[in-house]
Amino acid sequence: MQNSYAIAHDPLDDRQFQLVVRRLADSLSFGSDNSPFLGAGIEFAQSRPYLYGDPIKSMDWRVTARTGKLHIKEYEAPRRMPFYILMDTSASMCISSLPISKYAWAVRLASGLALAAQARMSPVGILGCGERELHVRPTLSRNMVYQWSHHLRTHNFLENTTVGQSVRELAPTLESRSVLVVISDLHDPDALPALKLASQEHECVVFQLQDPAERGRIGGGIFRAREAESNRSFVSHGRRKWMNQEALERQLRLARVDHLLLRTDEEFLSKLHWFLKQRGCFGKGLR
Repeated sequence: MQNSYAIAHDPLDDRQFQLVVRRLADSLSFGSDNSPFLGAGIEFAQSRPYLYGDPIKSMDWRVTARTGKLHIKEYEAPRRMPFYILMDTSASMCISSLPISKYAWAVRLASGLALAAQARMSPVGILGCGERELHVRPTLSRNMVYQWSHHLRTHNFLENTTVGQSVRELAPTLESRSVLVVISDLHDPDALPALKLASQEHECVVFQLQDPAERGRIGGGIFRAREAESNRSFVSHGRRKWMNQEALERQLRLARVDHLLLRTDEEFLSKLHWFLKQRGCFGKGLR
């Protein structure tokens, strides 16, 4: 593969980029109790016999009265689920009709979400869903987030998509229930089946980036084209929509995968706030 790395349609320099990401993270105020990056809170686990030194405030008076012996309530510790961002680094993410591409917005979004999650003490990892080697295990290090975010700002315009493959390979390796956040334009046909499968064991969230040129029909009759990521040639018609968005959203909803469409020609911060606030927590049964 030829070396074709370049800044992906982002006018910000490194310092400006870091400031924008910090502001985005600071603006995502999720609240202490309903953070979308938290798992279950403190829950009752069991009662056990009292041992010398146990705090009196933890006494289980009902069991003590019933049995005539002192018992203590035990609780599960607060659980913060590991947070994995699966970032689509494929060629279609950089195809743009605007000054800032889907890919540039995706890098900002991934970095801001990661810092916000870490502020709630949720470890964050990153997995590149393209042909480059990028796999950082969940960590609370903010410096690590800045490192991979600056690495992602350069993009290889020849990368194929591996969103579906990455989801399929990552999910079985996770030792505990985790939050999987996919940031992609969902041009990979294998992404939806993989997300359906992963959502059975993990919390799955999709932020779908869309360029205005991808909406509706382009007109112009029959044409021959080449797919940017797979290099596959095909024949299509200008009256045909590029993607059946309604069907895609319906399938994600049926699979109980949280989904938010973010259009690059629209302000998305308010939509992102609403999306997170409406759900309170990313998770099945928490809506």
